[in-house]
Amino acid sequence: MQWQCKKFLELDVSTLFTLMKARVDVFVVEQACPYPELDEVDRALDTHHIYATVDGRIAAYARVYTQTAECIAIGRVLVTEPYRGKGLAATLMEKSIEVARGYGSGTSIKLSAQAYLRSFYAQQGFTCVGEPYLEDGIEHQDMILTCEAM
Repeated sequence: MQWQCKKFLELDVSTLFTLMKARVDVFVVEQACPYPELDEVDRALDTHHIYATVDGRIAAYARVYTQTAECIAIGRVLVTEPYRGKGLAATLMEKSIEVARGYGSGTSIKLSAQAYLRSFYAQQGFTCVGEPYLEDGIEHQDMILTCEAM
C-alpha cells in the first residue's frame, strides 16, 4: 500500500481520473445519491488530496481544504469496498488530521459525517456540533476537532 498527498496541479491525469472514479463509485453509485460529485474545492490551490493505492487501485481517499480562516475541512472520506474493515479509515483520518494541522495554528478541523459514522469520528477526537440534518437524503452530523484537542 502506498500513501500519497498531492495538490490538484500535482496529480497526473490518470491518477485524477482514478480518484474521481472512486468517489463517484462510492458516493453516487454505491450510496444511490445522484449529485454532482466534483466541485471547485477539488482544484482549489490549497486543497490536498490524500489517498492510498494498492496495485494502482484506490483503497482510501480524503481531501483537506480551507473552509474559513479559522476552520479547515476534511471531506469526501472513503475506503473502497475491497479494503473496508482493515483499519484504513483510521489511518486515513490520522493522515488527514496531520495535513490539516499543517494549515496553521489556531484552526479547528470540521467535517460533515454521515450519522452512522459519528462514533468512528468521535474516536478520532471530533465532537458533534448542532443538530443532525439531511443532505442528499442521508442523515449527516457536523463534527469538529478543536485546536485544543489537537
